[in-house]
Amino acid sequence: PRMNDDVDLEALVNDMNSSLESLYSTCSGQQTESTPLLHNGQNLSHRSLRRLQEAEQQLRTSSLPAIPNPFPELCSLANSPVLSPGSLPPGEPSTGIYIVKVFSEDGLGKVVEIPAGMTARDLCQLLVYKSHCVDDNSWALVEHHPLLGLERCLEDHELVIQVQASMSSGSRFLFRKNYAKYEFFRNTHTFFPEHMVAWCQETNRTIPPSQLLQNFLATSSCPEIQGYLYVKDVGRKSWKKVYMFLRRSGLYCSAKGTSKEPRHLQFLADLEDSSIFTVITGKKLHGAPTDYEFCIKPNKCRGESKELRMLCAEDEQGRTCWMTAFRLFKYGIVLYQNYKIPLQRKTLLSHFSAPVRSVSENSLVAMDFSGRIGRVIENPLEAQSAAMEEGHAWRKRSQRMNVLGSHSPLHHSSLSSVIHIAQMWFHGRITREESHRLIHQQGQVDGLFLLRVSQSNPKAFVLTLCHHQKIKHFQILPCEEDGQVFFSLDDGATKFTDLIQLVEFYQLNRGVLPCKLKHPCTVVAL
Repeated sequence: PRMNDDVDLEALVNDMNSSLESLYSTCSGQQTESTPLLHNGQNLSHRSLRRLQEAEQQLRTSSLPAIPNPFPELCSLANSPVLSPGSLPPGEPSTGIYIVKVFSEDGLGKVVEIPAGMTARDLCQLLVYKSHCVDDNSWALVEHHPLLGLERCLEDHELVIQVQASMSSGSRFLFRKNYAKYEFFRNTHTFFPEHMVAWCQETNRTIPPSQLLQNFLATSSCPEIQGYLYVKDVGRKSWKKVYMFLRRSGLYCSAKGTSKEPRHLQFLADLEDSSIFTVITGKKLHGAPTDYEFCIKPNKCRGESKELRMLCAEDEQGRTCWMTAFRLFKYGIVLYQNYKIPLQRKTLLSHFSAPVRSVSENSLVAMDFSGRIGRVIENPLEAQSAAMEEGHAWRKRSQRMNVLGSHSPLHHSSLSSVIHIAQMWFHGRITREESHRLIHQQGQVDGLFLLRVSQSNPKAFVLTLCHHQKIKHFQILPCEEDGQVFFSLDDGATKFTDLIQLVEFYQLNRGVLPCKLKHPCTVVAL
């Protein structure tokens, strides 16, 4: 089900912003009222002056926006679940220019100079501009640790220089697509199955997507993810299956079956000072029981595998649920704001994105000359359909000219076999395993696809498509009719003159596929 009720989430954001503003105004009022009482027109001693400066510093600190407490269940009801900004560790310097090297999928890197305050989203925008890519808000900066076999996508608001300072010398940044970064806001129930959400189990009913998301984002609530996970023993290669609970305060395991009583819970990992990674070589490096391994890595840990908390799920949906819940518990409403910023920017730019055309172009209208007299096509949908038909008719005319021996540089049969090579979704002679790796890296959302040359039949092609977090393959076979070669993936029921036409058709029509082609799996060279 699609999430069509974003209004409740917008109200949640507004409520949080208004509460921050009221807190700021209250603290500012306290500061102005207390100042005359402290001065009172008297000569202050050195000790009094120092106390005054400390009091003013405390007031200035308390006037900064409050940060949600990641451990609300550990607070008493009388205390407000917020941490003061003064309790946070000092950050990196906010000035200066730094050197960052970012690698693409082909192993080549690009060195860029960035300011200390540049976020991951800003750096992606810069790389999109420098690489002349299509900016569809699906690019991501990946923190990659090859020696540990770990990687994760940086959140859009994270400061690149701060993350780089915590990385080891063998680690690197990668620039790639990630279509699933905010997919959980659009398709919530796919990411959070009801049997893993404690709230759904306790209420024994289906919860609307917006209400489920509010439960995760609101700091006043205490949601919980539960289920079995494999845990790797520290310093050993053995794994054991235990029942886990993920809360705002951290990750816990039950020492007695599925009991969640406090005396049976053991603390395993903290969320605030840790990051969650996908393990890309779990079976090879760690002897993982399944292919769905992930890891909680402390931010202070640079390369010590003993400090890593290795976990393994039964399937991809389970791993995705645990990892997404970790991000929501750690970052909260910031993730929703990161998700909305590109949408708001796209809406704003849409009012100014109309191409500037000359007076003669503005006077052009769509015409239909199929009858005895021409008529103006006023319906925009009909005009778009007529334009597509005209494009297909032009393609057929070019095919007939090639067959009749025109001076075209390429014969039709050779043209249809090479016209797709420059397309972003075509990956040439890659293996089945390589296509799986690319789909996994770029998000495993419905409609993510690529085309490749078939390994079993060199004249055929294969469409690799992701649906419901499962990867499926469809063979595209050439077929000949009246001396002309066509391509089809449904045994000739639907034929296409080339692969571009085939992809365009299945982007608009599902046909025999489980879903439409939506997101091209592409690799960019920096």
